[in-house]
Amino acid sequence: MIVNRDTDQFMTALLGFAAIVMLLALIMTKKASPVVALIGVPIIMALIGGFGGEIIAFMTTGIQEISTTGVMFIFAILFFGILTDAGTFKPIINKLLKMAGNDPAKIAVATAVLAMLVHLDGSGAVTFLVVIPAMLPIYDALKMRRTTLAMIVALAAGTMNIMPWGGPTIRAATALTVPVTELFNPLLIPVCTGLIGVLVISFLAGKKERQPSLGVLLDGEFLENSTPAIAINPDERPKLLWFNYLMIISAITVLVLGLVPPHIVFMVAFVVAISVNYPNLQDQRKRIDANAQAAILMASILFAAGCFIGILKGSGMIEAMAQVAVNTIPVGVGSHLPVLVGTLSMPASLLFDPDSFYFGVLPVLATTAEQFNVAGIEVGRAAILGQMTTGFPVSPLTGSTYLLIGLTGIDLGAHQKRTIPYAFGLTMLMLLVSVLIGVISF
Repeated sequence: MIVNRDTDQFMTALLGFAAIVMLLALIMTKKASPVVALIGVPIIMALIGGFGGEIIAFMTTGIQEISTTGVMFIFAILFFGILTDAGTFKPIINKLLKMAGNDPAKIAVATAVLAMLVHLDGSGAVTFLVVIPAMLPIYDALKMRRTTLAMIVALAAGTMNIMPWGGPTIRAATALTVPVTELFNPLLIPVCTGLIGVLVISFLAGKKERQPSLGVLLDGEFLENSTPAIAINPDERPKLLWFNYLMIISAITVLVLGLVPPHIVFMVAFVVAISVNYPNLQDQRKRIDANAQAAILMASILFAAGCFIGILKGSGMIEAMAQVAVNTIPVGVGSHLPVLVGTLSMPASLLFDPDSFYFGVLPVLATTAEQFNVAGIEVGRAAILGQMTTGFPVSPLTGSTYLLIGLTGIDLGAHQKRTIPYAFGLTMLMLLVSVLIGVISF
């Protein structure tokens, strides 16, 4: 078997690199869906490498290692989807708009808070579809720049995307085969610092938007007359608001404290949420159907990634690639790999889509770091500080970026020029805090 022959190590590594390049090419050129590429490419490379029946065992092991992560993601999406359908966040939206009044600085901060709350479900598209239409009339009436609106929403959603149920964090945990809480929990302080940074940036940006000729209207007349009315949805459950708020707080608290495994937390939370809000069986089916598409799509990618990682690990390709990288990278550079990855993570969003980076590139980087006596999980933590988190709303590789600029009516270049420096700055802020508190080695 080539995996155990030192003389064939280079060929094994070459197969691994070829698998990653082919995965990148197929996904980024849209020649194949991520699911097809993640399953098909490693099988082909393993066959070329001389493996036969072992491939089935590799795939099975890979799927088993990420099964709990996939379950967690499915039920997290369903849980937050159910609470959104129940109108849980609508009173908060209305309260934020009323508190902001007509002061651009307050409106900017309210925009950031609103985007953070809506992005609890981890969907950029949903965040943009809720926040932009609600805030755009106010920005236009106060002559605030639309690029400011796009920037604030992008920064808030991007930083929130680091949450344990966010796509990048889920992918990173899957690729490294570690519990998502083990990956995320040490980053709680850096992420909170990043969110505070978003609020500060929003306030300063809003302050610059104040028009001397317009002044600040203190009576709230504009807000009441110009804020679009939100129609009452028959699926909403206004009488259960406080129960639903308690559900969210409880679920997140138990998750962060690690009292119960994440997949159990969201399975139980989902059951309680849908049973209380929609006790009728017909209503339950409708709500599950309404939220199932996003959950199933991402879950299929995660299980396909399990096949990819399982084959590359079981065949020895990842280990061989890491060894080649170790022989190439100077020791002085390799020992600082987590910081280097963190620094490049946000710009990497412009070059790599999340699937190709986290499932193709990250495992090699993490294994390489371990050869330099650096914990591979630190590379994963550094990566999620920017790669398709702060970077996803400016990346030309994500559809939600085009949705954001389409809803705000600005062009991609203007959005990137305004937002990228702040997104990179937030990543560096979180990376600095991570290094200072010791969760990422320098």
